[in-house]
Amino acid sequence: MFYKWLFKFGQQWRNPSINYWFSFLKKSEFWSAEDLEAYQLEKLKELLQFAYDYSPFYKKHFKTHGFSVSDVKSLDDIHKIPMINKRDLLDHTQEIHTHYSFKKMIKATTSGSTGESLVFNREEEADSFNRAAIFRGYSWYNVDPWEKNGYFWGFNFSFKEKLKTKILDFLQHRFRIFSYEKKSFEQFVNKLKNAKYIHGYSSMLFQTAKLINERGLERPKKIKMIKGTSEKIFDTYQEEVQKAFGLKIISEYGATESGIIAFECPEGNMHINMEGVLVEEVNHEILVTNLQMKSFPIIRYQLGDYIQLASKEEICDCGKKHRVLKEVTGRVGSNVYGLKEIYPSLYFYYIFKNLVKNKDLKLNYQVVQNQKGFLDFNIEQDIDNHKISLLREEIKKYFKDDISVEIRVNKSLQSTKGKFKSFISNIQ
Repeated sequence: MFYKWLFKFGQQWRNPSINYWFSFLKKSEFWSAEDLEAYQLEKLKELLQFAYDYSPFYKKHFKTHGFSVSDVKSLDDIHKIPMINKRDLLDHTQEIHTHYSFKKMIKATTSGSTGESLVFNREEEADSFNRAAIFRGYSWYNVDPWEKNGYFWGFNFSFKEKLKTKILDFLQHRFRIFSYEKKSFEQFVNKLKNAKYIHGYSSMLFQTAKLINERGLERPKKIKMIKGTSEKIFDTYQEEVQKAFGLKIISEYGATESGIIAFECPEGNMHINMEGVLVEEVNHEILVTNLQMKSFPIIRYQLGDYIQLASKEEICDCGKKHRVLKEVTGRVGSNVYGLKEIYPSLYFYYIFKNLVKNKDLKLNYQVVQNQKGFLDFNIEQDIDNHKISLLREEIKKYFKDDISVEIRVNKSLQSTKGKFKSFISNIQ
């Protein structure tokens, strides 16, 4: 009860409108597809007009591209709206902000995983909506956010930052790991005995499960949800985690600037947060519009991921009519350099997916490129020559003789900076 009271008190101070939004989202959870789309259209029109009236960037952006807010009569008209990308956000941060006096603003900062961090102001109502959308996902697993939880997020803190983080973690009934040392993992596992959920980097969830299985440690019996974010979830991660906890890793997908985009339901499908975002798949790339944030409008934003949407006719067994996001297949813009040609890093996704599908070969991998025409494939498993040959054959289908490869097996894939990347390019 103490932690529930503490959480509610802090929540009321930071996010006074969150209870309203959580109640709204629980009511809209089983709306029809028609009602969801009608709400999206209403919010889209409202957002476009607000952006035109109060954001210097969007007023100029719309005029430059000959777009009028009145052009949007249905959701099908969204293609008429000009797109924006990360470069626009970074170069025009001040002009994108709307000149409107909101009751309360909260500073938001992106992770900077692409090299540059974006800092912007988000109004309290939008921040509360985003948190409420995440908590709605928690509710599908009977998880309350104030319950004891283990967290993998952020590493290599200074002493001052570590102290601040520990205080914040205490207030949220949360514990985390601060280093990759085996002792830290052991201490973390010991605390899991009374935890109700775990969340954070999927690679760290995997390492924790691996430790439990290798040591034959007692399975934490109170865990209700294991949520992975920010990283690819390999099939082998699921096997290890299932063995250690009796649960699979579920996916949450989103970004600081876009808000929560999708959350996986107990039936295993990722439902788009349709009340909060409008998602398009254009040439396999995601475009996202944040329907709730007005202080820093995000409209038809190229987030930088390749995705695959399910058809509108595909309905989940859970009963929700929110559209399903089938897969987030990889990052846009990470190029692989051969001696003659340039290839998308998305090829790695297909190489390893094909090995699972056609050869039942599941591998954890990290590919590194330090020079053109050469790739290092680091494989975590200790595989034999036959499986190495299968991998080489699959690689050759995509890169022919334009790229030479070295395959290293039994390699540790842990990142040294927190977030795991399946492809690292050191070519400038």
